[in-house]
Amino acid sequence: MRIERHRARRYSFHASVELTEVLSEAQLSERTRDLSLFGCQVDTPKPFPAGTKVRIKISYRSENFGALGKVVYALQNTGMGIHFTKIEPNEQSVLDKWIAERRGPREQG
Repeated sequence: MRIERHRARRYSFHASVELTEVLSEAQLSERTRDLSLFGCQVDTPKPFPAGTKVRIKISYRSENFGALGKVVYALQNTGMGIHFTKIEPNEQSVLDKWIAERRGPREQG
């Protein structure tokens, strides 16, 4: 079994997420488990297969974040990992704000 290494620290982050499979337009509405600058984990009993390209929309408090992504791993009855592949600048600012809120004072740059 390969040990997965993350490019950035992941933070516990529970929010509503909508995923749309790019080719079929199949949709899932679930919850995130964690968030990083490069992706998130989604809790779902029926994940999309690894390699699936998705549009992702995360809603937290009164803000939304949207991006294109790809499923990097999928575990039946557990969830899937999403890598963000394209983030528009205005969306990046929302993600940066959410990450900054989760960092402790020591981690602030």
